Amino acid sequence: MTNWIDVGKLEDIPKLGARVVKTEEGDVAVFRTADDEVFALRDRCPHKQGPLSQGIVHGRRVTCPLHNWVIELESGEAVAPDKGCAGVYSVKIEAEKVLLGLKGN
Repeated sequence: MTNWIDVGKLEDIPKLGARVVKTEEGDVAVFRTADDEVFALRDRCPHKQGPLSQGIVHGRRVTCPLHNWVIELESGEAVAPDKGCAGVYSVKIEAEKVLLGLKGN
């Protein structure tokens, strides 16, 4: 079961930026692309746990600010030749609100 939490309006997340949501599962970075697509990843790079929310969003990817690993926003997978995966969370927009899906008990 998924618990959906309201994390604010789409406009609250800067284009090509992120917003950090503190959850019981840890920090989650909610990203907004230039095309207003929204994605959510665990806010830790799979390489050295860098804060992905502070990285540079380009297209449907984010570059970690620590060591320039590039992570796919849709899958959380590192772009080759790097290997690893940041956790992916469900996200949707309803009535102009961004909702983040967390695992239910």
